[in-house]
Amino acid sequence: MRLFAAMAACAALVSCQQQMAQQPRYKPLAKSDYFDDGMSARQPVPGTLPQGRIELDPLYLPANSNTFPLPLTPELLARGQQRYNIFCMPCHGQIGDGNGFIPTRGFREPPTFHSDRLRNAPLGHFFDVITNGFGAMPDYASQIPARDRWAIIAYIRALQLSQNVPAARLSPEDRANLDQRPKQEPAQENAPR
Repeated sequence: MRLFAAMAACAALVSCQQQMAQQPRYKPLAKSDYFDDGMSARQPVPGTLPQGRIELDPLYLPANSNTFPLPLTPELLARGQQRYNIFCMPCHGQIGDGNGFIPTRGFREPPTFHSDRLRNAPLGHFFDVITNGFGAMPDYASQIPARDRWAIIAYIRALQLSQNVPAARLSPEDRANLDQRPKQEPAQENAPR
């Protein structure tokens, strides 16, 4: 009786087939009567990107690009400041000098945005670092949408300008205030803090 039950179970398993291999399908680029345009190959849904072709998105620029893909508006800068304060300030500090509270807890200090290297870095470099991470900095691609990454970059450029504006571009009132402040030694980029 056991032998008969085992043979029946084996026969039942052998008789099962996957019907997916035999389902109706179109051959690539075959004519279709189902669709109005007669094509079996379908166009991508408008607004979507093909898998593996993220470079088609106009917000994704190469790391050496110095083009800003969005219009610079006060709203964009305000959004950039808000996102910077959430994601960047804990490490990079309020003015981008690398004096955030995370490095005071034993983590590696991030570079200051006010160094010549980062002031002269192309905009695409910042986008690439936020997207893919760099050194001890993790990537933020899953947490910060591309539009917000550009808003943060606009705010970083505003921070850089605020700390390094040439005196000749200041108004006479601001220049007078600058002359009244005590002189400070410039911070060195790699000096211990």
